[in-house]
Amino acid sequence: MASGFFAILDDIAALMDDVAVTAKVATRKTAGILGDDLAVNAEKATGFLSSRELPVLWAITKGSFINKVIIVPIALLLNAFFPIAINVILILGGLFLAYEGAEKIVEFLFHRKKTGHEVVEEIKDDRQAEKAKIKSAVMTDFILSVEIVIIALGSVLDQDQTLQIATVSIVAILATVGVYGIVALIVRMDDAGFGLMKRSPEKGFLYAVGNVLVKSLPILIKFLAVVGTIALLLVAGGIFVHNIDFLHHILPGVPAILVEFGVGLLAGLIVVGIVLSAKALFGKGKKH
Repeated sequence: MASGFFAILDDIAALMDDVAVTAKVATRKTAGILGDDLAVNAEKATGFLSSRELPVLWAITKGSFINKVIIVPIALLLNAFFPIAINVILILGGLFLAYEGAEKIVEFLFHRKKTGHEVVEEIKDDRQAEKAKIKSAVMTDFILSVEIVIIALGSVLDQDQTLQIATVSIVAILATVGVYGIVALIVRMDDAGFGLMKRSPEKGFLYAVGNVLVKSLPILIKFLAVVGTIALLLVAGGIFVHNIDFLHHILPGVPAILVEFGVGLLAGLIVVGIVLSAKALFGKGKKH
């Protein structure tokens, strides 16, 4: 009886050792996409009132956990019974990410300045804007989570199903906790800086550190906005290049990162054009 119990413990220990090894490999392979995920979500989780930053971030984090709970079992089932569907889902997700990235570039280049009454309306409807931004962040997280889960699953395809489930689940949890933990530190950076400034003399070391934190946050947010946009297009382009055979062999002499960015941007501009045309068409239809 006791020997059987200890045999079970040995099996569990061996499984945990295997999971630790495979999770490390999977995490290394998803490091790039996790970096993109951080840049994108840090940009999306900022721009709120200080009192709303953590509640908004918590709402996005809960949405991210729900995304993983949905994606992980579906990915495992599709991989087992209908593997071609994973490629289709990835490409559709890539189109969404490309659209988001290209739309930001188009908006930046052709942005129309708001009039006074439009700014007032935005302030009045701040909670609605908050909900819209949370919804957008959760949707983007869903697409990036699909990519993370698929890459993690691809790293353990030669392992048994138990190891696949454990590895993908651990990577999914680490992705959410790690990414949104760092995002939380970023969005509270200015408050930490103000706290240091209040608790130290004006010319003290802690005051100087706090001052740097406060002044650095707007710069960091702008930097993350740029990096997040580039990340969206790179992730989208990477999805297309690695899952569409024709694109996989295009421009072999050009660095892969430039090819992926170019493909992502081109696809995004095409989708933006289709969406804008559809809005214009249906908008005219509604007026009549």
